[in-house]
Amino acid sequence: MLFTPVKIGPLTLRNRTIRSAAFESMCPGNRPSRQLMDYHHAVAAGGVGMTTVAYAAVTQSGLSFERQLWMRPEIVPELRQLTDDVHRQGAAASIQLGHCGNMSHRSICGCLPVGASSGFNLYSPTFVRGLRADELPAMAKAYGDAVRLAREAGFDAVEIHAGHGYLISQFLSPATNHRHDAYGGVLTNRMRFMDEVMNEVMEAAGDDMAVLVKMNMRDGFRGGMEVDESLQVARRLQQSGAHALVLSGGFVSRAPMYVMRGAMPIRSMTHYMQCLWLKYGVRMVGRLMIPTVPFREAYFLDDALKFRQALPDMPMVYVGGLVSRSSIDRVLDAGFEAVQMGRALLSEPDFVNRLQRGQGDVRSRCRHSNYCIARMYTLDMRCHQDLDSELPPCLRREIAKLEERG
Repeated sequence: MLFTPVKIGPLTLRNRTIRSAAFESMCPGNRPSRQLMDYHHAVAAGGVGMTTVAYAAVTQSGLSFERQLWMRPEIVPELRQLTDDVHRQGAAASIQLGHCGNMSHRSICGCLPVGASSGFNLYSPTFVRGLRADELPAMAKAYGDAVRLAREAGFDAVEIHAGHGYLISQFLSPATNHRHDAYGGVLTNRMRFMDEVMNEVMEAAGDDMAVLVKMNMRDGFRGGMEVDESLQVARRLQQSGAHALVLSGGFVSRAPMYVMRGAMPIRSMTHYMQCLWLKYGVRMVGRLMIPTVPFREAYFLDDALKFRQALPDMPMVYVGGLVSRSSIDRVLDAGFEAVQMGRALLSEPDFVNRLQRGQGDVRSRCRHSNYCIARMYTLDMRCHQDLDSELPPCLRREIAKLEERG
């Protein structure tokens, strides 16, 4: 089944593998780099059905990283180079669109960060201004405008980011939405901004562009969204016309390792930080702020099966902990239309080709140390196995210890 074509809305993929929108951190100046193009070329040439360019901000205020894409007309020709190259390799091209909400800082997004509600974000750290109701139609329209730019750039699909504690997720979650207007309170109100975004997105996508939505099944901490409410969100997205759901979980600010699993290599993370107070502050309290959540293969599958059963006619893409042929087959046999992989394809861009050539339980070379994630906050996302000669001994020791724990 893995190497049979699959249809997502108007788009047919050559096989059921998708490179997930794992943030590359390869866009200095908030525009595509040669490195970003080369990486997605490698993944497409490596056999994937579709590769997803990660986490493009729909407005400048939506930027949370210095090396993150910001969708605007002047970068369309460079994105077109990327999509043309991906298409030449026989793969489809998607781009993830989102807004970070309160997960930013004035020095990055150019303004006081905005979110569903006012408050203080300890993880930036910064004060945050809640968006006014009269600002929300324009914010929703920014998503639609970004879809139009994606079409102009040659993308076959868009993935709307409605999870992980970013802006749409901040409206959905009772932990971050403390509003007392039509956008807060009961879930129907908390879904209102998402509804407005989806109206804009589906109009912009037309009938020839696939629309996937990444959503949380659980927020991953007490007081956040749980499966019962998330199932209602999934049904609403189906009614909105989304062509597929990408089932995930966790908040990058409150439960980051619930998203990615394993431990965060704190020394590796702080090694690349330039700001001294942040470097030593994170080194002192990072393990308390970023607690370990044990890794296991297909770690979201138990929850994802509840969504598969509840919405039998909705195409669903599974993501989370797929590093072997056996786990991929288990997911597809359970009725999911496609699978997404991130770290496995960072470590080994031609992993899909190796799966197709291989016999038995072919496994990724990824060892789950999460060095790639620790590094991405400051530099490009890369696997430590490609950098062994460049790594100082203290980082090699930390990585070896984490890999030993499994």
